[in-house]
Amino acid sequence: MDRFTPVFAIAAAAELAGMHPQTLRQYDRIGLVSPQRTRGNTRRYSLHDVTQLREVARLSAEGLSLEGIRRVLQLEDKVQALEERVHQLERALAEERLMRPERRVFAAGSAGEVVTLRRGTRVRRNAEVVVWKP
Repeated sequence: MDRFTPVFAIAAAAELAGMHPQTLRQYDRIGLVSPQRTRGNTRRYSLHDVTQLREVARLSAEGLSLEGIRRVLQLEDKVQALEERVHQLERALAEERLMRPERRVFAAGSAGEVVTLRRGTRVRRNAEVVVWKP
């Protein structure tokens, strides 16, 4: 079981978040928090959902509208996804450096293409000057 496992019925999630169950239903309708559904179509909330409900309550208390809160949550999710992607790329880079210590991972070629070089070599640069006339 992890923090995304849907285990709480709406009454338990509402109590954990300090809200009324009807508020949770409203937030589900407008898309602020989207709990998973059982085969019987009842809502099941995870610890992540409860944390998000608490964040909604905090932002609401600070004066943000529900649309503003929805946008903040979307941006936070996007930031988290981008951070995860950066970590994936950092791991891939570290693995590549371990597997091929004699090679660079990449360099930009003269036309902008990605090329692999041996350590200590450089891409030949084009020194042409181009004059643009409108």
